[in-house]
This record gives sequence, structure tokens and C-alpha cells, in this order.
Amino acid sequence: MSSAGVEAEALRRWAPGLVPLEEGIWTVAERNAAVSYPEDGHVRCRQVEDDSFWFQHRNRCITQVVSAWPPKGPLVDMGGGNGYVAAGLRAAGFPSVVVEPGLGGARQARARGLAPVVCATLEEVGFRPRSLPALGFFDVIEHVEDDARLLTRAWELLEDGGRLYLTVPAFGWLWAEDDVVAGHFRRYTQATLCELLQRTGFAVDFASYLFAPLPLPLWLLRALPSRLGWRSPDAVRERQDLEHGARGGLAAAALRAMLSMEQAWLRGGRRLPLGTSLLVAAHVEGR
Repeated sequence: MSSAGVEAEALRRWAPGLVPLEEGIWTVAERNAAVSYPEDGHVRCRQVEDDSFWFQHRNRCITQVVSAWPPKGPLVDMGGGNGYVAAGLRAAGFPSVVVEPGLGGARQARARGLAPVVCATLEEVGFRPRSLPALGFFDVIEHVEDDARLLTRAWELLEDGGRLYLTVPAFGWLWAEDDVVAGHFRRYTQATLCELLQRTGFAVDFASYLFAPLPLPLWLLRALPSRLGWRSPDAVRERQDLEHGARGGLAAAALRAMLSMEQAWLRGGRRLPLGTSLLVAAHVEGR
């Protein structure tokens, strides 16, 4: 059976109440959940993610960690946006299903060749309890006001020993206008995120910061100007492709070289003590 066939069969078992929306995209009969995410967020991400050092490096690190702590079945990429992470995981041999509340993001995930795609929130989908082998929240839980409730729900839906993978923005002192524009409620430290996971029933297998070269540049170019009132929402949007290195140049090339060394360091389970993002792998424990 093809990867798409494996995922479609699994989805039918996990959430039998889904209904077809359009070719390759499923949804629920009634939707009413609000999401803290900008309306044009998926479009802006789609414009930069394929050429962005940030998205590329995050995908490689996610794949490394999923390979080191593999799931026992298909992974549900919750809040999967345009399908960038799920496409990377599929290319690495890990079947993945995108669940994305925004129709624009779901359609762009489908345009990447991903199917099935589900357009709904986690609460709306109707997954059966203890049915999922693995869940991924890749830069998702910071968009949810009650992150503990979301993680408790994830614990309820994962099978015994089921895997949870997360990335989140790191360190409150890096808070900037960019976080406001993105619809974030918070940034995390390794200690606060691991404590939250343990409190909601998970055992942490691996936790590390990512993007070790970036805290000082982000403090100088984002956090400090935001505190001084110099960084407006319009400026955030205008500089997005430049700051993601989507236009290339020597600075982007040098950063990619440094991040390549970071990937080598993370390979084999080594951890970074500082960065602008956090990557965590955990599993359900204690039932």
C-alpha cells in the first residue's frame, strides 16, 4: 500500500466522522472553533518557507529527532499549515497526516501532493481516544491560550507509548512584535516546557534548543526595537523574506553553514543549551 493509502486507512480508523470537503481534503460537519493565527499567515509562510534557512533547518532537526525516537505508525501533524513539515517527514519515510484548521493552509498542503488533509482543529476532528500513534505540534502550542488543556487532550488521544513531537519559540526575553503578529501567547524555556509536558502525562525523551547562532541577532534586530517601539507590524511583514534568508546572500550562506554544524552536533542525541526555538520528543507514560 502507498504512503497515502496507509494514511487514508489510518484516518478512517481514527476519525470515522469526517466528511469530504474537496478532493483530498476532509473536514467535519460543523465547525465553530477560533484560532489565534493571522488570516494571511499561511500565504506569507508559503512565500518564504521553501527557500528559508529557518524552515529548512527546523525540518532537518525534526526529521533527526523523529528518526531517533520513531513513532509506531503515521504521525498527525496538528496545525500543519502548508504541509512543509509533513512533506519532509514523508520524504524521510514517516507517513504523516496534516490536520490544519485554516482552509488556505489545508489547500496548500494538498497542492504539495499531500493527501489526505483534514481541515479542522484537534477538538473538532473527533479522533477516537487512545487511537493515535504520534502527534506533532510544530510551532503550534504557543498559539493556544490554554496550552495545558491542549496537551492533556493530546495525551487522551495518543495510544499507550504514543509519541509527541513539538517545536516552540524560546525565551520570553526574545518576545517581539513578531510574536504579536504571529498570534503567539508565550515563548518557552526548556524547563517550563518539560515541566508542562510532565504535568500533562508525558515523559520527555529529548529536549534541545535550536538556532544557537540567533539569540543575539534576534534580541538586537527584533526584541529590542520592539521594546523601543521601532518595530511595527508592517515592518515585520515587509522584512519576513529578508530575515528568513529567502533572498540568499553571504549572510544567509554563512548562517546555513553554522546551522549545518548545529545539525551535526544534534545528531546522536546531543543537546544545545541556547537557541531561539525548542525541539522536544516525548511519549505517553503512566497509564
